[in-house]
Amino acid sequence: TMKTNIAILTALISATSFAGTPEPLCFAFDGAAVMGAVAVGAGSVYSAETGFGWIAGSKTVFAVKVPEGRYDVDVLFASPEAAAAATVKAEARRLVLAPLTKPGSAVRQFTVAVLTPQIPTGGSIGLKGGEADSETWNDRLTIEFLPDASKVAAIAIRPASDVLTVFIAGDSTVTDQGGEPWGGWGQMLPRFFGPGVAVANYAGSGRALFSFRGERRLKKMLETMKPGDYLFIQFGHNDQKDKSEGAGPFTTYTTNLFEYVDAVRAKGGIPVILSPMERRRWKEGRPGETLTAYADAAHQAAVAAKVPYIDLHGMSLALYGALGESGSARAFVHYPPNTFPGQERKLADNTHHNAFGAYELARCVVEGIRTGVPGLAGRLRDDCAPFDPTHPDDPEAFPIPPSAKPDLETPAGN
Repeated sequence: TMKTNIAILTALISATSFAGTPEPLCFAFDGAAVMGAVAVGAGSVYSAETGFGWIAGSKTVFAVKVPEGRYDVDVLFASPEAAAAATVKAEARRLVLAPLTKPGSAVRQFTVAVLTPQIPTGGSIGLKGGEADSETWNDRLTIEFLPDASKVAAIAIRPASDVLTVFIAGDSTVTDQGGEPWGGWGQMLPRFFGPGVAVANYAGSGRALFSFRGERRLKKMLETMKPGDYLFIQFGHNDQKDKSEGAGPFTTYTTNLFEYVDAVRAKGGIPVILSPMERRRWKEGRPGETLTAYADAAHQAAVAAKVPYIDLHGMSLALYGALGESGSARAFVHYPPNTFPGQERKLADNTHHNAFGAYELARCVVEGIRTGVPGLAGRLRDDCAPFDPTHPDDPEAFPIPPSAKPDLETPAGN
């Protein structure tokens, strides 16, 4: 019953307090009576003064002002069936809860990393484009309930302890893309980890190994990394465009990979190298290859450095081949005019993925974790079935609803 479910959640958050303030970070929606919770009505619009509320113009996106850190979140739904049917995204459309095949508890849980640009020892990382306005880099935890929030009774947010963080360094194919129809595999990855694991995605559109480091993103991650945390490293698309003297996959790219690996190990972290997934190119009825040299260099660097390696390049080619020449467009941003509000021209991008493509690539990464990163494989959710990229999911049956926020600007790094 709802009363029982509320009692469960109340017990979970009874000791919750936040940053010395007297109010626990617990919010009840539409009249649900949760002890100690702040009542949130449909008219509770977020403001910096209140520090919580619905984002203006939205009935599905809720935000709470919090400091940078890792947070455990409990979501109480109206019923186990509602909990199983729900999709929840955090921050910039970061998938944290996906629909379940069968109902379980009415309370579902996840751990999230809230990031800001500030570096602990001073200064901040470089932001460009629309990043300054992204939900990834502001001072609040943002939660989106899909298809809507009508079945959400309450949420409880508390600073997490004993959290393992998976940091990600990468480019536009990896980043938390801010609006539909774009997607990066890094923003799909949190869905596959249970509570106690937070994904901190520092990837940014247009970045190469050298520019990511130059913007002090690597520095920020290293300053907040704990022994035993992971750093997933996937670059190549923009490194390939480096025209400086001597630049190339087996020179500057490889040297930069070694520098990342050494820096992470010096902090007690665990580096994982991923080869870059392919663009959508077809030649003589087969997926074309534009980044093979960078994939080979990534593999050789991983072997030489004795770090885990995930062959996303090879798995992406298998995935595209299984979808077929025309079907593979379903994994990329290919849409006719007027698919999205204000979209007057067709979208045809063969570098950047949509949510389905990003999700399939995330499944490839998870399979690489399962087979090659044993220390992390044990932290995957129970419903993470093995994945064969030669047998991809049906794009027609993709269960993740789109977010309300559109963005028709092509990400940097095409």
